[in-house]
Amino acid sequence: MQTEEMNATALETLLAAAVAAPSIHNTQPWRFGFDPGTRTVTVHADRSRALALADPDGRALHLSAGSAVLNLRVAAAHLGWKPVPRLLPDPRDPELLATVRLAAATDPPPAYRALYPAVARRHSSRMPFTGRPVPEPVVTGMAAAARAEGAHLYVPDILRTRHLLRVTAAAELRNATDEARTAESRSWVAPPGAGPYGIPLTVARPLDTAGRMPMRDFTGRVPVPGRPRMRFERHVQVALVWTVGDRPRDWLAAGQALERALLVATAHGVRTSLLHQAMEWPDLREEMRVPGTRWCRPQVLIRFGYGPGAKGTPRATARPSVPPVPPAVRTSVPGPPDPDGED
Repeated sequence: MQTEEMNATALETLLAAAVAAPSIHNTQPWRFGFDPGTRTVTVHADRSRALALADPDGRALHLSAGSAVLNLRVAAAHLGWKPVPRLLPDPRDPELLATVRLAAATDPPPAYRALYPAVARRHSSRMPFTGRPVPEPVVTGMAAAARAEGAHLYVPDILRTRHLLRVTAAAELRNATDEARTAESRSWVAPPGAGPYGIPLTVARPLDTAGRMPMRDFTGRVPVPGRPRMRFERHVQVALVWTVGDRPRDWLAAGQALERALLVATAHGVRTSLLHQAMEWPDLREEMRVPGTRWCRPQVLIRFGYGPGAKGTPRATARPSVPPVPPAVRTSVPGPPDPDGED
């Protein structure tokens, strides 16, 4: 698909892809704007939806925004533009996290353009996977995708996988026994009709009967009627996204690497979910480091495999106009069709 001018339909396509990105607790902590004179999409932090306890430094917020930037780039390439991203372009405005300028198309187009169909299909599945191994070429492709965005993807062996899951389980237990953190996460559980943010109460979030898989329980230790328990896969496949640096620019790059790896997995029919709990406790985050690396800053743990999807989480809406477009459009139009996933 190619478009030679930026109109409302094209802008809606871009922003719909952007808001389809994963965000911690489905907070969608971003605002978008568009400068028609320079054909530049701006990505701003929305601190009103930040997590004071789970994400005091805004690292997960930057990861979320970086994922949205990658989706913007993929959609722009799909529309026939050459996306030119800049991270933290204005030191005087720390809330301006990134810009994506839409330049004239070039040949050949970016390779990630082919990932556009996966944007609508990528959803975090908290359901059990089958345990069938994901082929090595797919895993290698995920690692290459992360590397292309300036991050690394570490795929551990069985023993190290068990260690990473144990650390994640320890973090989940801390969250569940910390009243303030439990209250914060529970505040993002959305009852029916509550709005487009947070995790809907109706979304299936089963817990592992065997207790091996430390899926996040947003409700803490308060019993939830009808909360299902299921047997999760015995042999878990995970991959750790990590960076050498640990500053906002690195977090944004890690977010782009994360989303590009997730889209590659989705394009091959692989389901994914994110395990972030250990990253929310400094000492446990240190335990997630890759062995033998001098500089390793863990960012997020990906669980991947084959299995069913789940009911999707909503996205916030706004209807941009061209021209004029206000400097910051709060979120955007409805995202791509959400058939079976969440986050």
